Amino acid sequence: MKLKKIHFVGIKGTNMTPLAIIAKEAGFEVSGSDIEQEFITDAALKKAGITQFVGFSGEHITNQDLVITTGAHGGYDNVEVLAAKTKHIPIMSAGEATGNFMKGEIINKKFTGISVSGTHGKTTTTSMIATLLSENKLDPSFIIGTGNVGSLGAPGHLGKGRHFVAEADEYATEPNHDKRARFLWQHPQFMVITNIEYDHPDIYPTVRSIREAFLTFAKQLPEKGLLIACGDDEQIKILLKDYGRRYITYGFSPDNDFVLDRVNVSGDQTFFWVKSHGVPLGEFVLKISGEHNALNALATIIIGLELGLSIEKIKKGLSAFTGSKRRLEFIGELQTGAKVYDDYAHHPTEIKTTLLALRQKYPKKQIICIFQPHTYSRTKQLFHEFVTAFGNVDSVILTDIFASAREIEDASVTSKHLAFAISNRHKNVFFLPKLTDVVQYINENRFRSDTVIVTMGAGNIYNIHSELTFN
Repeated sequence: MKLKKIHFVGIKGTNMTPLAIIAKEAGFEVSGSDIEQEFITDAALKKAGITQFVGFSGEHITNQDLVITTGAHGGYDNVEVLAAKTKHIPIMSAGEATGNFMKGEIINKKFTGISVSGTHGKTTTTSMIATLLSENKLDPSFIIGTGNVGSLGAPGHLGKGRHFVAEADEYATEPNHDKRARFLWQHPQFMVITNIEYDHPDIYPTVRSIREAFLTFAKQLPEKGLLIACGDDEQIKILLKDYGRRYITYGFSPDNDFVLDRVNVSGDQTFFWVKSHGVPLGEFVLKISGEHNALNALATIIIGLELGLSIEKIKKGLSAFTGSKRRLEFIGELQTGAKVYDDYAHHPTEIKTTLLALRQKYPKKQIICIFQPHTYSRTKQLFHEFVTAFGNVDSVILTDIFASAREIEDASVTSKHLAFAISNRHKNVFFLPKLTDVVQYINENRFRSDTVIVTMGAGNIYNIHSELTFN
């Protein structure tokens, strides 16, 4: 496929920006469009020298050779996609383009693909693996679904090395027209599954249907490929019984091939010790906190060993990782003294895990979680799980549900309902519907250095940071 010009519809999407950056680095003329609202990928696009149209219009489609579209903003029904169809310009979804880039068809280069999948932990684990390879001069290509990764400088990169590391998302290719899982477009040599839980109720009716999608993906590995999976996870245990090929397991249980022998979280660092088949591999250090991140790092260690890196080189690579955008990211200190963090967690398990890490980091401080539920369908389906997710914080603030553009408002479930349910288990629960209400609440209470505030959710909750006064 000989291309010169590629247009990205919804270029600010976290799955789109890395693709656009890779296309730019590959020498293509890149254009794109999106809504005016500020997003976490704006800085990465600006740094890459990629400008975009504000809003969507068929007039933006002129003489491009390929149009890549997000599943949001109307997906295949977006006016720009329809204009491309009229002009007989080829169209790809972001998922298909990711798989195509990994295969090297569009950018005409062969890669060894490494796909990282799972309900939680995809972004962090993908970032860790890419950092490990980068720090060891392997210059990988990568696609990471976030705004930025400090140790890498961007969420996307076309490297000179032979490895292509990509986050592999189980959500639909295009929710209205193509419900196949996005990750099925990828055909890697190595695949990581961090965990499997019920999510995306608008696409998957049961946890079994999600597990079967992961199994289908795993079976796309070549005969000599390798599946690396968390053996502590109940759904993964079921999947492995049906898999029938080579795999390596990791986790806390001694039944795994690689075992987290001990984990110690201290401030901003996580220290952990690893054994493999009873053989100690030594102590490893991360510059981020949380037992869940030790698990993510263990998957990374296995990838490193399979690629021939020494333990010392792996330790060096892991120590360079400093976290990803919106993954328990430290935003700053308010003028009144309170610390502010931000996290993308939007599933009950992610919330519990992240808040536990924050509590371990600040055992004696007051922690306030400001949570913006994401989508009516998820909030309704996992309502009871959300109710029990906030045990490690002192106060919970809920804003209105951030509705997806792909769903219809469901009056049977609201954040007010959720706040009331949580208040039966938690004494300090507040429903503040608008982001402006939250800003006003924080400013009026003048939280001091004994307090940690964490904004949480997959919507636009992070926008309140620009309205707060930091040191």
